[in-house]
Amino acid sequence: MRLPEAIPSMYAGTIGGTLLSVFGTIGTADVVKTAICAAIGAVISFVVSATMRKLCNLNRKGRNKN
Repeated sequence: MRLPEAIPSMYAGTIGGTLLSVFGTIGTADVVKTAICAAIGAVISFVVSATMRKLCNLNRKGRNKN
């Protein structure tokens, strides 16, 4: 079943209008705050992953000695 030609343009208009209204309400400070929080979260995730990897390797080496 083929959709009428007016429906894709209606979707494009709806999505475009939604995006433009969102961009109008989001301030630069919000974008900067979000970027800083994302960077902090990425660093914390990396540190926790690296620590867990080291702890698992130490645990594995301890089991192999026995």
